[in-house]
Amino acid sequence: MNRFNLLLVFLLLFANGIFAQKKAKTSDLLLSGPMVGYTEMREALLWVQTNGPAQVFFEYQEKDNASATAFRTPVYLTNADEAYTARLIANQVQPGKTYTYKVFIGGKEAQRDYPLTFKTPPLWQWRSDPPEMKIALGSCTFINEERYDRPGKGYGGDYGIFNAISAKKPDMMLWLGDNIYLREPDFYTTTGIIHRYTHTRHTPEMQALLGSTANYAIWDDHDYGPNNSDKTFIMKDETLRAFKLFWGNPSYGVYGHKGITSTFVWGDAQFFMVDNRYFRTPNNKKTGEREVIGKEQLDWLVDALISSNARFKFVMIGGQVLNTVEAFENLVNLAPQERLYLLNAIARERIYNVIFLTGDRHHSELSFWEKEGVKVYDFTVSPLTSGSHDASAEANQTRVEGSHVGVRNFGTMGISGKRLERKLTFKFFDQEGKEIWSKAIEAQYPPKRR
Repeated sequence: MNRFNLLLVFLLLFANGIFAQKKAKTSDLLLSGPMVGYTEMREALLWVQTNGPAQVFFEYQEKDNASATAFRTPVYLTNADEAYTARLIANQVQPGKTYTYKVFIGGKEAQRDYPLTFKTPPLWQWRSDPPEMKIALGSCTFINEERYDRPGKGYGGDYGIFNAISAKKPDMMLWLGDNIYLREPDFYTTTGIIHRYTHTRHTPEMQALLGSTANYAIWDDHDYGPNNSDKTFIMKDETLRAFKLFWGNPSYGVYGHKGITSTFVWGDAQFFMVDNRYFRTPNNKKTGEREVIGKEQLDWLVDALISSNARFKFVMIGGQVLNTVEAFENLVNLAPQERLYLLNAIARERIYNVIFLTGDRHHSELSFWEKEGVKVYDFTVSPLTSGSHDASAEANQTRVEGSHVGVRNFGTMGISGKRLERKLTFKFFDQEGKEIWSKAIEAQYPPKRR
């Protein structure tokens, strides 16, 4: 073989080596996700995290429609300042459709071994009865990392619960706080905060759930800062920034204030996402009134509930609202005046079908309160993968009999029925997806005017 042929062989081998390396790197660059964020009738948010800087875009088209056009999002270059995350908008969608999608990194599709789908809310108003819905929910996700965890047995476990949730095929997943657990090495640096989010989001069992349904989140103390943290936490703007990087809510904050407060509508349900940390006074404050929600946010919530046309009004907040036990971070213990104001306003304004969706407590239960014929529920769902607690002996005077669950679990809510015959069904499932408890309630309707 002459020198020219040797050189040609070398160049071909070198080129093939570079191509194989690039191909391997494309696959390796997908770190977490993709994830579906909010979905609206005309757009949806798609999220992904890469292992390093990379050009990312999504391609999506209507499912089970061979002639459907495939659309693409803009291309985005992930970068270190944003933890190599991308949040891109699919804005060529129509109401009431299911879409399949693909994520491309460096121009090549990043394969996943599970379906990637999202569903847009239907346009039902003035056309039909409201749609049926299945909503999954839970709180308290602890993913072990031995070198940073407390000594001894890992606090987290049963990560397969996320696969069990995904198997229920919900229309959305509501993450009710403590979606990560910041540790001592994480609290006071952006590096630590981003590490904790990245470590949790990379959990293999979580990926199919993230990729196949809309995901909405609020926070509680462990994704906001240290245990029982309040508005004095010096890094709260950094944890808020990380929250925005890793979740895909429709908006953040009301009345020009910071925080995670938001709202969205799906079918005949409206969801109100309340921030119970950013404006909170210290739990051990001895003088003056203590606040959890804060006056301006509380006024917004009451006004928003009054103005809502939705049949069901779900208020997502980290701590329990109806529980009567003056302990831990129950609202009655820390800010009884806020609890009284809120519940009295719901009764006085005749706001029907308010359901608080709460977590935090490491046990689950359904609580019920009624005043002047207005019925209110508090559906507490906790924990997903953190340690569980048996609180069956706790004297919660509002607990619905038989609803206490003291093991790792998740919940679902099913909404069904004709427009004036709507029904809501609460269910608890264990970590393997086996039903533990359920209860159905009928929607309340305003009295007919004479």
